[in-house]
Amino acid sequence: MKVVSDDRRDDAVPHKVTPSPIYTPMATIKCDGRAQFRSQQARDFACLLDLDPDVARWSTAPPLLRNGDDEYQLDFMVLTEGGSFLIDVGQEEPMPPIWLSAEIKSMGHRYRSVAMIDFAESVRLRNAKDLLRYGFYRPALGDRIRLLAGLEEMGSLTIAECLSVIQEGRPMPTLASLILQGFLEVDLDYDLLSPESQVRRIRG
Repeated sequence: MKVVSDDRRDDAVPHKVTPSPIYTPMATIKCDGRAQFRSQQARDFACLLDLDPDVARWSTAPPLLRNGDDEYQLDFMVLTEGGSFLIDVGQEEPMPPIWLSAEIKSMGHRYRSVAMIDFAESVRLRNAKDLLRYGFYRPALGDRIRLLAGLEEMGSLTIAECLSVIQEGRPMPTLASLILQGFLEVDLDYDLLSPESQVRRIRG
C-alpha cells in the first residue's frame, strides 16, 4: 500500500473557511460600498437608515480609530443633511473608551451610540424590514407611471388600491420598491402596513 506523506495529505484536504455571517434582509438602498455588518443589531439599524429621509448615504466601513495602542471599531459612517456621524450599535448601550468622542470630533464627525433594545417594539423597524425584502426588485416603467398618475389625480390611495393599479409586474414588490426608491411615501410609524395604509406621491 502506498503511503502518502503528511505534507501531501495536508495539501489534499481543503482548509475550512468560516463563512461570514449573513444578516437579513439582504437588500440595501443607501449603502455606499459593500455592506458588511458586524451583527444583526447593526443590520437592523441599517434598515432604519435606508428609510430615513434625512440620510443621504451610509457605509459599514468607518475608519478604525486608534489612541496609542488602543483601537475601537464603529459600525457606520452616515452622511445626513445635518452633517456626518460615526455610529456605534449594540443590543445594549455601547460603552466606548473615554477618548473616542474627542477623536471623532477632531475628524469633523459627530458620535452617536445606539441601543437596539430601544427598538424592540418599533413599528417603523418592522415596516422597514418588510419593505426591504423587496429591495432588489425593479418595477416596470409602465406600472410606475400608471401609479404616479393615479396618485396625482387622487392625492392618495390605499395600499390595496395601489396594488390593483399595477398590471405589468408583481404588485407588492412593485409598490415596495417605489417606496424604497423615494417615489412614494407611507406612514411607517403609526401601525404595521396594511391594505388600508395610505400611499402618497413624493415630489422632489
